[in-house]
Amino acid sequence: MKLILKRPLAFFDLETTGTNIGSDRIVEISVIKLHPDGTDEAKTLRVNPGMPIPLESSLVHGIYEEHVQNEKSFKEIAEEIAAFIGDADLAGYNSNKFDIPMLMEEFLRAGVNFDLESRHFVDVQNIFHQMEQRTLKAAYQFYCDKQIINAHSAEADTRATMEVLLAQIERYAETEWEDKKGNRSIPVVGDVEALHKFTNLSRPVDFAGRMVYNEDGEECINFGKHKGKRVEDVLNAEPSYYSWMMQGDFPLYTKRKLDEIYKRWNAKKNAERQQNRAAQPQQAPKPTLNNNAPKSSPQINNQPNKPFKKKEEPAKPVDGDMLQQLAMKFGKI
Repeated sequence: MKLILKRPLAFFDLETTGTNIGSDRIVEISVIKLHPDGTDEAKTLRVNPGMPIPLESSLVHGIYEEHVQNEKSFKEIAEEIAAFIGDADLAGYNSNKFDIPMLMEEFLRAGVNFDLESRHFVDVQNIFHQMEQRTLKAAYQFYCDKQIINAHSAEADTRATMEVLLAQIERYAETEWEDKKGNRSIPVVGDVEALHKFTNLSRPVDFAGRMVYNEDGEECINFGKHKGKRVEDVLNAEPSYYSWMMQGDFPLYTKRKLDEIYKRWNAKKNAERQQNRAAQPQQAPKPTLNNNAPKSSPQINNQPNKPFKKKEEPAKPVDGDMLQQLAMKFGKI
């Protein structure tokens, strides 16, 4: 069985300063673009990461700082890489967990719009681990009966990955596989969409695996105290969790996907508020005072008020008691 392509499939591999997607950088990228007619073209570029390359990383891939000090930064080559990949689907070895999120992180830093939504992703390691569970070197020996020359150079690993996938399709053409629920299928076929489904069984939302889809296609947190909970439920219970993640040390692509979920959730909440307001009975408006109307005194029984005057009483005649009181007051007695 041959690999049938509806559009190009871009195999790629990255060599980096380390394994932290948020803080490490690419030092070499190699892409082999396999076309539907069976031809392929390759592009390999070294990259100045703009940061020191740790010795332990250099010992793995053989790229030291003097090898990249005169190379362009990823921002300078980002458009070239994006144009070379074009609309191709993506394939790699452990690419879903590392290479794709790392590449997206670099594209986002460079301000290059590289769309992932319409692509398929084939992680050759997932096929291997689910069928045989070994390393790339063992996979190359097992499937192709070859030894990788210049292992851990980006192009050598990329070409080995491409050859392993082609050999896997041949080897597992009629091999049945059983998932955890007991469902049986023949998943390794010459169709990129089928391989995409088989190599993305964990259904990550953001490739880094901080969020995953559940069986109902809903985004769920996949780490920490909220692991297993729907993202929208977490936002309902703890809205500040969004700010914590957006300000935290998470990959930019993880933050982008979280922001998409947050905006959708917020729009839904606003719509619910408007519906609740519309459902409430309308109250008659309270009368307002007209401050410009001429002021008038309050009326009682429709008669205008008049200034209050104390009722005058008639003077009392002078008698003996009054004279006696006056005499006592003035000391005449």
